[in-house]
Amino acid sequence: MPGRVSSVEETLTANIPKIFDQVQNSTANHQKNIVALHKLHLDAAGFTEPVHNGRSIKLTGERMFEEKFKDILCRAAAVKKGTSQGDRVVKFVGAYTKYINEKAAEVKKDGDDDDDDDDDETTASRFVEKVLAFLLNGFEAKDKVARYRCVHFLAEMVAHLGEISEQLYTKLRTALFERVHDKETFVRVQAVIALSKLCGSEDPSDVEEGEPTALEVLLETLSCDPAADVRRAALLNIPLSSATLDAVLARTRDTDTIMRRLVYSAILVQHCFASDGSAMGLVHPRALTIAQREFIIRNGLGDREPAVRHAAALLLSKWVDVARGDVKSEESKTAKDDVLALLSLFDLTESTVAEDALLSVLDRRHDISDHVDFNDAYWANLTPEQAFFARVFVDHCIAIKDAEKLDASLPVVTALAYYIQAAYNAYQEDLEVAEQERVIRGEPTEEEEEARIDKEFVIGEMLKVAVNLDYADEIGRRKMFQLVRDMISQEALPESLVARCLDVLRILSPNERDLIRVVVEVVHELRDVSDEEEALKEPADDGETNFGETPMPNRMAAKGPKSSEDMSSEERARVDAIDLRCLSLCIGMLERVNGTFEENSTLEGILGELIIPAVKRKELVLREKGLICLGLCCLIARRMALNSFQLFLGQIQTAPEVLKIRVLQIVFDILMVHENDFLTKEGGASERIVEFLLHVLENEESDKVQALLCIGLAKLVLAGMICDDKVLQSLVAAYLAPDTIDNQEVRQCLAYFFPVYCYSSAVNQRRMQRLFIGLFEQLAPETRNVDETQDMVSPAQIAAMFVDWTDPQKAIEVQDQPTDETIHIDLASDIARALFDDKMIKEDKKVLYQVLGRLYLPDKVDDDKIRTLKLLLYNLNSRRPIRDAAAKNALAKFDAAISKRYAEQLESFNEEDYRQLEYLKDLFEFLDDIIPLDDGEEVDVPRTRARKRRSESIATDTTDSIAPDESVASAASSSHPKGKGRGKQAKRRRVSNSDGSDDVLSYDHVTPAPTRTLPKRAACVNMS
Repeated sequence: MPGRVSSVEETLTANIPKIFDQVQNSTANHQKNIVALHKLHLDAAGFTEPVHNGRSIKLTGERMFEEKFKDILCRAAAVKKGTSQGDRVVKFVGAYTKYINEKAAEVKKDGDDDDDDDDDETTASRFVEKVLAFLLNGFEAKDKVARYRCVHFLAEMVAHLGEISEQLYTKLRTALFERVHDKETFVRVQAVIALSKLCGSEDPSDVEEGEPTALEVLLETLSCDPAADVRRAALLNIPLSSATLDAVLARTRDTDTIMRRLVYSAILVQHCFASDGSAMGLVHPRALTIAQREFIIRNGLGDREPAVRHAAALLLSKWVDVARGDVKSEESKTAKDDVLALLSLFDLTESTVAEDALLSVLDRRHDISDHVDFNDAYWANLTPEQAFFARVFVDHCIAIKDAEKLDASLPVVTALAYYIQAAYNAYQEDLEVAEQERVIRGEPTEEEEEARIDKEFVIGEMLKVAVNLDYADEIGRRKMFQLVRDMISQEALPESLVARCLDVLRILSPNERDLIRVVVEVVHELRDVSDEEEALKEPADDGETNFGETPMPNRMAAKGPKSSEDMSSEERARVDAIDLRCLSLCIGMLERVNGTFEENSTLEGILGELIIPAVKRKELVLREKGLICLGLCCLIARRMALNSFQLFLGQIQTAPEVLKIRVLQIVFDILMVHENDFLTKEGGASERIVEFLLHVLENEESDKVQALLCIGLAKLVLAGMICDDKVLQSLVAAYLAPDTIDNQEVRQCLAYFFPVYCYSSAVNQRRMQRLFIGLFEQLAPETRNVDETQDMVSPAQIAAMFVDWTDPQKAIEVQDQPTDETIHIDLASDIARALFDDKMIKEDKKVLYQVLGRLYLPDKVDDDKIRTLKLLLYNLNSRRPIRDAAAKNALAKFDAAISKRYAEQLESFNEEDYRQLEYLKDLFEFLDDIIPLDDGEEVDVPRTRARKRRSESIATDTTDSIAPDESVASAASSSHPKGKGRGKQAKRRRVSNSDGSDDVLSYDHVTPAPTRTLPKRAACVNMS
């Protein structure tokens, strides 16, 4: 027997290494070696030894094979990631695991029923359990390469494990949960792959309460893992189901470009159909909801990266081919029908996603765009999808300047006018029928309401097409003009079609004055209540119209309107509805007028009769439209804007949120248009306007109003219309305040504004540089006073943002404006001055010390600036030394960098000669008033300052950098607080008791000027 054992061991020792030596060099021989290894495995398994007097057997051969196999795994586990030999061995082990389990399943299937009890354990199952247990031990290895290879082996094996014990499954699942949170990215990638294959066999009912399932862990990894490679592995391997679909679609907003592209190319395109191609997949366009389809296309076509937009366009091309689903095989259907089927999957009325999708298809699929034609039958019976397709195709032809396709697709003017009229008359008839049925049945059904909206949409799309027609045909032009004029004269015209009709009317009118005249006439007709009442008394036998005619109210001599007191509630409601329609017409007209108010005297009538009374009304809807009309009038009437501006400001304080948003939009528009009259006018008007807007921003609680104020102020600052530093301070405070952390509109607007503002001009960077110290001193304490439920960026992040915004290397070159590369030199001087302040706490000083190392040092600097900075740094190091090692090193490195880079300019520098310069008198007064700290440590002032409102501290305090005369005054008048600070330090035993008491005594006797001789000699050493 010992001889047999030795023979088996020798065979395994000789052959197994040979097999693995071959498989690591090429994958072509894997199948041959799998069979050879399996033969060795079976031969070894056949060798057993009886034990316990023959009552049981010892699997000696299997144990030998397993030990040899684990020895090979140990050697492979030391191979680093990326080595092809190691990867081939991993693939071979996974393939071998699959092979032996398949063979074991075949044997079990062919076996007799009597052997069921003995089939619980097989050679394959015992081998798998031993190898798994061995690999799980490697999950806890300290070496990251060993952990990676063990998890990699398992990821290859886990899909082919066969049947394993419940205990081993639990250990495997727990170990993978731990490795999903491994500190190494490549380990987490393999753990995610393994867990993805394992979660398919998990039964949620077996998971203990409070314990996450494997799918939940994967979804969390997909959304939250900081490494894009790990999220990518989760995306490509997670099982796609209704439970995971929303999380997968959310990755279209991932921060990683490749991740976003893979959602479209690897998930949405590949899983459009089931794996066998026989049925619609989970992400087939017909299987998705409208919201999901719009979310996918909006994010894809709107992505900033061309690769993602290209992938989304390819997805749309795929959707066009499959949109009709099972009816695709019909021979009578064309590519146009495919497009219409795709459009039916979108909501055409509520968003622009469908238009973007159709334009993408027309750009990419020339087989569709080159064969589109719209005949008379097409225009005569339009569905919403057909009308939308025609209108977008016309816009596409205009955009690409394809006159041939445009002429072929557009109908003649007269024909389109008849189509619009027929559709509108049918719409009116349906309204009359619906009104009669409402009396009988009550409110209309949802289907009836959808049908009415569809007809409105079709008419609107045809009116959009009418804007692009060629009106050289005078007969067609007159027909279209009369039709559109008659449509806006009717109360039944839906609100959504008013603007479309005015667009056509503007094209048809020879000039703005004629457009205004027509609209004013229509307004007077609508508001003539007497005419309306007489028209209602006339018999209704003229409700039907011949082809080419549009029903219009009869015109009679006006008898004068009734007063509101004489009207019934129904009459008053009717008059209000007419006034709303008239105001809508006026808004649409004024939005399309570019001339001045004085050039169009016709507007004066409706201003006094309609707009001003509407502004005075108590009803919110009427007052809102009245204010919008008045605001639009102010944009074309300078004198009216000057007289009405105070009215709008007054509305801001008292109006509800909806009206306040409208009024603020008007105010900012007026400031933009009439800049010279409001923002550059002398007399303090500009300051009062700015203070008022900042006051509203400070006290406003509505997120939407806050966002509108920030957007408006940012536009004015970016355009150079407002140069007040207080506005910039308030915008910075709004950007960083914890109160606005949930107001994403504010954060997104200002996150874009500040880089654009700073990088667009060196002047703007200079302004931000001047504001930095003041804002830092005000915002840094706020970071420590926030509530536990709130969050705010740290002082270090605040400083880093300002350093980035003021980086002269990022500023674009502006014509006729010299570049300013010394901004960071001046910023360093401001920081050095601030570090002399004893009131600044140690943590904030550390931040400023660290900032110095991030500043840009230009090649050429003015001698005075660099010598001033060098003098400040030397006195800072000698009179205000800091004990913190990191801050001290940062100062030393920056000082050394200055000395090395500007050695020539500092070589002959002497402080005594420098003191003779008159314009540097303030600098030396500032330095002379600095009292050296004997203990070499800065004073920690007790932080008892209560939290102030964000805008209050910004708007009232001075914001410029510390000037020398201000520092002199503060140093000469702050003796008592310094004494208190010293007493506190002595009490905490941080400095010598005797030194602390002497300092307190000397500070108690300080006069407004220091009494002891200052160490001027110390600054005379050579500092180059």
